[in-house]
Amino acid sequence: MAEKEVNVATWGTTVQSTTYDQYWYVQYALDGLSNICSCTAWQTDPWWRLDLMKTYSVNRVTITNRGDCCESRINGAEIRIGNVSSNVSSNPVCAVVSTIPAGATYSYSCHGMEGRYVFVNIPGTSRILTLCEVGVYVIFPGNLATGKNVTQSSTFGSWISEQAIDFNPGFTQPSSACSSTNVQTNPWWRVDLRYIYRISIVVITNRLDCCPERINGAEIRIGNSLENNGNNNPICTVISSIPAGVSSTYICNDIEGRYVNLIIPGDSRFLTLCEVEVYGEGPLLKRTFLKMKLKSSWSLSDPAVRVQLLSQLQSVLVQRGFSDVTLQWSQPPEQEVMRKEAAPDFLSVRDSV
Repeated sequence: MAEKEVNVATWGTTVQSTTYDQYWYVQYALDGLSNICSCTAWQTDPWWRLDLMKTYSVNRVTITNRGDCCESRINGAEIRIGNVSSNVSSNPVCAVVSTIPAGATYSYSCHGMEGRYVFVNIPGTSRILTLCEVGVYVIFPGNLATGKNVTQSSTFGSWISEQAIDFNPGFTQPSSACSSTNVQTNPWWRVDLRYIYRISIVVITNRLDCCPERINGAEIRIGNSLENNGNNNPICTVISSIPAGVSSTYICNDIEGRYVNLIIPGDSRFLTLCEVEVYGEGPLLKRTFLKMKLKSSWSLSDPAVRVQLLSQLQSVLVQRGFSDVTLQWSQPPEQEVMRKEAAPDFLSVRDSV
């Protein structure tokens, strides 16, 4: 599966050392608008900090400079990444900004530096730090669930099923980044991987804002059947608990399957998922044997019969986990089908007493 680079900057929370004139708010550096910026007051060593809420390997950071004036004020800014929140200089330097033209966006490679906090700071006295946009990009490995079809037993408000595979763990705005069912009996969520894979691990991220105990007792099931909406497939594991905001990894020992389900058995339950990741090998190509009975009245010279036969074959393949397969006749069947003559009846003679 292809890797995917994702801007995770908006997933976290921000703070800056001071705020200029009470209007250049810190969050304006993450609002997607390059003409509305954050800005500190004039001070010694001004800084801006992004808390990503968990540790990531950062591939690159982008900074957009203001376009109306004063573009030289960004000169000498440092980009630092690490796990120390209280002391800027304790975190390693990713890059030093020499200059950024007015209104331009420059990208700085951080080569996978690990950290929860991203700082932008300018050392020195009587300095001001203005940031019109900051991006923090992380490369995610080949998650099999990415871009696949997902569904859930019900949907609570705007908490749609697709938000469980959008790369956004929903730490700050779970309603727009996590999936959730309504309160119900046996709520479930399912991803269709489209093909059969050998699943090694499944990673589940729990919500941070509240209710972490709601995930307790959830079952991860993997298989090829849609019986009972896929909830009868073999169990990988039962989740005992996941702390708030934590991503827990579950080993599935190469269970083979097309469908990955999460279900919480019981009455009056919610199923909330802030991120689901599925990793494994495949797709698996297997030799499949099909046996079909044909009605003696069928004639393969009839186009309608040929269409019906291909339709039945297609249905069987889908049941076995093979989707997106197009069947067609490479050569029309012979117009005349030789029928084997029935063997003559034999007379059975029974001895009489």
